[in-house]
Amino acid sequence: MLRQFFSYYRPHMGLFWLDFGCAVLSGLLELAFPLAITAFVDHLLPLGDLRLTVLAAVGLIAIYVVNTGLMAVVIYWGHMLGINIETEMRRRAFAHLTRLSWRWYDRSATGKLVAQVTRDLEEIGEVAHHGPEDLFIAIMTFVGAFVLMAWLHLPLAIITAVILPLMVWLVAFYGGRMTRAWQDIYGRVGNFNVRLEEALGGIRVVQAFANEGHEEQLFARDNNGYRSTKLQAYRIMASSTAIHYMGMRFVQVAVMVAGATFVLQGSLTTGGFVGFLLLVGVFFRPLEKIAAVVETYPRGIAGFRRYLGLMSTEADITDAPEARPAPALKGEIVFDKVSFAYDDARPVLHDITLTVPAGKTVALIGPSGAGKSTLMALVPRFYDPVAGQVTIDGMPLAQMTLASLRQQIGLVSQEVFLFGGTLRENIAYGKLDATEDEIARAVELAQLAPLVDSLPEGLDTVVGERGVLLSGGQRQRVAIARVFLKDPPILLLDEATSALDRETEKEIQAALARLSKGRTVLVIAHRLSTLEDADEVLALDGGRIIDRGRHLIAPELADRLQAGD
Repeated sequence: MLRQFFSYYRPHMGLFWLDFGCAVLSGLLELAFPLAITAFVDHLLPLGDLRLTVLAAVGLIAIYVVNTGLMAVVIYWGHMLGINIETEMRRRAFAHLTRLSWRWYDRSATGKLVAQVTRDLEEIGEVAHHGPEDLFIAIMTFVGAFVLMAWLHLPLAIITAVILPLMVWLVAFYGGRMTRAWQDIYGRVGNFNVRLEEALGGIRVVQAFANEGHEEQLFARDNNGYRSTKLQAYRIMASSTAIHYMGMRFVQVAVMVAGATFVLQGSLTTGGFVGFLLLVGVFFRPLEKIAAVVETYPRGIAGFRRYLGLMSTEADITDAPEARPAPALKGEIVFDKVSFAYDDARPVLHDITLTVPAGKTVALIGPSGAGKSTLMALVPRFYDPVAGQVTIDGMPLAQMTLASLRQQIGLVSQEVFLFGGTLRENIAYGKLDATEDEIARAVELAQLAPLVDSLPEGLDTVVGERGVLLSGGQRQRVAIARVFLKDPPILLLDEATSALDRETEKEIQAALARLSKGRTVLVIAHRLSTLEDADEVLALDGGRIIDRGRHLIAPELADRLQAGD
């Protein structure tokens, strides 16, 4: 794990050595200060030369000015190092998340993922800055201060060092407990975020059912759990800090009494005694630094372990080694003895064999849970079949790169997702480099022009989170405009009009009819009107094709389709 952690320093070694070098030099200057005080008391004061004393004071101030500059470099550039590493980790995490499959997201909570990419990585950035630097400086200061104390008075240095093993053991003991406590805290934060996201994302449902009190109780449970876990961590921190403080003060009192005895005996000068007392503070200051690291290190390591767990998740839908960019597709889709299951206990499709000729429209009907949406999701490789294969123009999907395959497939589903930007940005998502003329044509073809003309800001109108400021029909038109802009040879319509009223459905159907011309279309239908332009109709039930043919389009079927039968 440490090897993986330090690998993130490689692109920033110049910054690391600048920060590290300044921190080391600053630490050495801190060690020199007690010696300067010793010389000041033992040599300068007895001379009675005020001019020399002032010059020495000026020299000491100059050293402090230099040390101030070094500290500024360590604080700013050191944190820049941590932020750079944090930013790179966040970039990799987001890139990895965007490539994981639908199957993985089916089992993941978005709130926990958000916590991993935000708070976890902030803590890692702090450890990236303070961890190696503080550890090395602590060891250097320990050794340097002890050598100087031994040089001033060896017996007193040995007395001081006797307490050291106990202090180190306390730091290690409480550090382990803090790591476990912060791992629990991060788990609580994930649950906390999930509850918050679900309650606020579904606020309309919450208020429609007057369940605000129920949601408050669920939130209070997670909130109190987070509070209890965090208080446990701070109890451990309080115990560690209190014991460390008491240990240091005990040593200082012991050194003061023993040092005074050695001064009275004549084996230690007054200046040496003052310098030694200052060195005791320097000697134990690394323990304070380590105690601070003990506070941040467990949080960073807990976050890094979660980060490694995320990054080690292998995407089950990836480009095969032999995959090549797909040529311009005509659109003949063949399902050859395809079976699929989300897991062993939930088989969904059984031995499906189906050909969708290029340029033709095939409609799928059947009850909810029959496998229609799953069958459609296999075409862009959102899932891979567990048996059989899917080909387009005779080419297995696995032989095409995912990007080149999905660029030639357009999807319009019942639940349209819009981003919280403008109408223009949402339409242009179908073709990121689209010109204004191309966007305007897509708006016209999707019958969005009346809406755009009625808005004061036109295409620059902000649609709200998930397009909440638009009606269902308007959101569908935006989704259709995206696909017009993309202009793919294959079109997937997943119950695109089932949630609309009759009048809006007619308008959307007209737009879809224009969109479908000259394309291979696979459409899921719950209404008879959707089937009228289909070249073939297939009925699915229980993951199997139970009937096929245009004879399924019959007046008596209308009511059953509308009821979801």
